[in-house]
Amino acid sequence: MKAWVLHDIGGPQSLVLEEVVTPEPGPGEVRVKLTAAALNHLDIWVSLGMPKPHLPHVAGADGAGIIDAIGKGVTAVRAGQEVGVNHSVGCGACTACLGGNTPLCSTYQILGEHRWGTLAEYVVVPDRNVLAKPEHLAWEEAAAYGLATGTAYRMLRRARLNPGDVLLVVGVGGGVSSAGLGLGRAMGATVYVTSTNTDKICRAIQQGAAGGFNSTNMFAKDLKQETGRGADVVLENVGPATWGQSVRALEPGGRLVTCGSTSGTKVEITVPYLFFKHLEIMGSTMFDYDEFAAVTELVGDGRAPVIIDKTFDFDELPAALTRLEAGLQLGKIVLRF
Repeated sequence: MKAWVLHDIGGPQSLVLEEVVTPEPGPGEVRVKLTAAALNHLDIWVSLGMPKPHLPHVAGADGAGIIDAIGKGVTAVRAGQEVGVNHSVGCGACTACLGGNTPLCSTYQILGEHRWGTLAEYVVVPDRNVLAKPEHLAWEEAAAYGLATGTAYRMLRRARLNPGDVLLVVGVGGGVSSAGLGLGRAMGATVYVTSTNTDKICRAIQQGAAGGFNSTNMFAKDLKQETGRGADVVLENVGPATWGQSVRALEPGGRLVTCGSTSGTKVEITVPYLFFKHLEIMGSTMFDYDEFAAVTELVGDGRAPVIIDKTFDFDELPAALTRLEAGLQLGKIVLRF
């Protein structure tokens, strides 16, 4: 099969398109012939060795396609079935998995990080890691929603987003933030966004955001001036560049949930402000099997849109990664096979 393979960790330019042996499914596994795959910042980080994968390695977490082979003991799915791929792999039997905390499984793996991923014509995953593709979704949409929408959904659940809440999505444009906008609206919240890019704010408003603010300004003040109050929930994945304003944007009793730190790994917290305001700060990463099923239903019936930024051919991966690295996207970047 053709695959984009990492032989070293020199960055995205280290990905080389070449022929490799097509993998065979083992017991309890299926092989999916991919029709489309989607990019995430995870692909860039893995190419830089953050963390370092076993080499050679095929990155890529998101994809959709048709099951073309099944391993011994597989009965829940069949060859020829159109499916979306869940990249979040747990054992399914430990206390964490049974309690809905797949990312805390002691043997947890992420497709494209710990296992060969979707930047290839075929991918092998456990049979529990595929779900039937919603009929009305285009292949590009079916390939794109997994990591971003699942991650955003778990974040909003952990932050206890309620109907009528004000949700502030910081740094709209990336997959998780764009998904957070759509999910927040589907969950009955009034959603505001921030970005350093005016065009992204305008496009987010076209997609249902109630308003938007420049991330380089005092957007906490801007939000309160426009709404007369702070946010009940802030969805944050930028880190130190926006952290102070994100915390200040919270209403007393508000919750900040974060899944990333694209601008750096360390922030400062003013502790008295935290406890006097009764604020909560929580981390979240990936999602469990039930959450993947839930977001599949949400995107399948149209309640949560899958926002596609741009689609490239499979052999145009370098150009697609260049767009992702430059932060030009609003939504997901997709590769079609």
